[in-house]
Amino acid sequence: MLDKTQPTEFARINVAYNRVFRSGRLSIGLVLPLEAYAVGAEPTLRGHLEAAQRAEELGFAALWLRDVPFNVPSFGDPGQVFDPFVYLGALATSTNRIALGTSSVILPLRHPAHVAKAAATADVLSGGRLLLGVASGDRPEEYPAMNQSFDDRGARFRDSVEYIRAVGSDYPKLEGAQGTLSGGIDLLPKPHGTRLPMLITGGSQQSPDWVAQNGDGWMTYPRNAAAQGQVIADYRRRVKAAGQPDKPVMQSLYVDVVADPAAPPRPIHLGFQSGTDFLRSYLREIETLGINHVALNLRFNQASIDSTLEHLADVVLPDFS
Repeated sequence: MLDKTQPTEFARINVAYNRVFRSGRLSIGLVLPLEAYAVGAEPTLRGHLEAAQRAEELGFAALWLRDVPFNVPSFGDPGQVFDPFVYLGALATSTNRIALGTSSVILPLRHPAHVAKAAATADVLSGGRLLLGVASGDRPEEYPAMNQSFDDRGARFRDSVEYIRAVGSDYPKLEGAQGTLSGGIDLLPKPHGTRLPMLITGGSQQSPDWVAQNGDGWMTYPRNAAAQGQVIADYRRRVKAAGQPDKPVMQSLYVDVVADPAAPPRPIHLGFQSGTDFLRSYLREIETLGINHVALNLRFNQASIDSTLEHLADVVLPDFS
């Protein structure tokens, strides 16, 4: 359960960070919306707050929101539709314990002052339950709609991370591409914990060393065991070489959980269909590889979402609590 805070070798940042991420352990979260919907379709979002509350009751560690400004038909997925920061506010007041994460805010399409203020607000309102995943973005069609260049998004991403870090301190001074902070003004509120825990998604158009040095953790994607073990080990080598304490690694995973617990795996988009026996063995394997959190996406789940959540809580979560 999320409430069982465990000793950790990771930095102490906020409530969510230190509950969700534990050294040598795996926790399980969920990607919103908690409903199945077809490629190209929009989720109904019926009962979405009640579903989030149920996920908390069942003991899932985190809920994850995506930042999808525009519905781009070629991608076939509008995400959870709602603006992530407005939705975080609603979730902060309708849940009590579960961590609330973004996976991920597209920094080059937002001014970092707005991101920092919105994220800190959600962190304070939720009592330190925010995990701020950030990314450079991968939908080229969105950039001209906001009069932004797609090709230089990597530079703007770096500038935004620096800016968000700066405004976490009192009356900061910073001279950068995103603006000048003179030291005579302050951005409020400040985060609930020591800072906003920022998790870098993938490469985000940066070098591996930059990712290791500048994030509070790393979000990556499913791979075969050998490849995943290699990239995790490489990330942690770079963190250590930078003279920093160990940092968590998390990954996403699409699953379609079938009734037969012994059903073998069948590949689906960025994941698999299987029974809970294989799912549990897979999660144990990635835990041994160094994954500290997995965000399950039930978008392609064919069984009832409610019954699947209860089944996962009964059969899978006890191994990773």
